[in-house]
Amino acid sequence: QLQLVESGGGLVQPGGSLRLSCAASGSTLEDYVIGWFRQAPGKEREGVSSISTRGGTTNYVDSVKGRFTISRDNTKNTIYLQMDSLKPEDAAVYFCAALRKSRRSDYTSLGQYDYEFWGQGTQVTVSS
Repeated sequence: QLQLVESGGGLVQPGGSLRLSCAASGSTLEDYVIGWFRQAPGKEREGVSSISTRGGTTNYVDSVKGRFTISRDNTKNTIYLQMDSLKPEDAAVYFCAALRKSRRSDYTSLGQYDYEFWGQGTQVTVSS
């Protein structure tokens, strides 16, 4: 059973940066598409970014394009979300999620219902 644990959240000023990590255990990460999602109080969970099993394909929600970068290190069983130029509206609990796919697949998804495994989330606060 794949288990995911997020880390790296915290308080940052507008314009600052954070790097979130999602550490996987219990299975080989390269068998999974990974997505990052976020949920702010009173709002729906939103897909932020996704990366294919080998990392060759990525996608982002429009609001973070050019500011966030998703990457993965399958040798370390870890996925990262580098967040730069943070804005107050980026504040939320951030979750990583995994969907099992062929290692040859270029599939990515920002749809939460596609994903089978979820971490517990890490809080990101953007405030001066």
